[in-house]
Amino acid sequence: MNNQLHTLKGIHPGFFLEHELKRRNLKKGTFSLSIQEYPQTLVAVTKGKRRMNTTLAMKIEKALGFEDGFFMVLQVYNDIEEQKKKQQPEKPDLSKFRPALFWDTDMHAISWEKQQRAVVQRVFERGNETEKNEIIRFYGQNRVDEILKSHYA
Repeated sequence: MNNQLHTLKGIHPGFFLEHELKRRNLKKGTFSLSIQEYPQTLVAVTKGKRRMNTTLAMKIEKALGFEDGFFMVLQVYNDIEEQKKKQQPEKPDLSKFRPALFWDTDMHAISWEKQQRAVVQRVFERGNETEKNEIIRFYGQNRVDEILKSHYA
């Protein structure tokens, strides 16, 4: 379970459940009724619009043969990731970037989370030390290393 948890850390437990139900060729409606839950509840969880609660997690784990607590551990890791996102600034300190670095786009319009690969690659190809340090501060050294490793691999 630990290896699987490490891989799944941070994702919503409903997304994993959706994948697992598809893998087993189980329909959400039929499955939800088999564990005495409303289909709407299960659909909301699998879409990430609702949190996994302990009662639902236990029913799912029993029905699918997962270890007790598996889905709640996923929920806790997801909660931690959500909290980290709320605490992280939405964008880096733009005053540390030269306008020429992002000459072809409006820096205020960049989706810093969705376009992080392109941002990191550009800054590390064309940026100065101040710009690189700000990107490391914003995304974190581990994330920057992952992006650069995959780009240059």
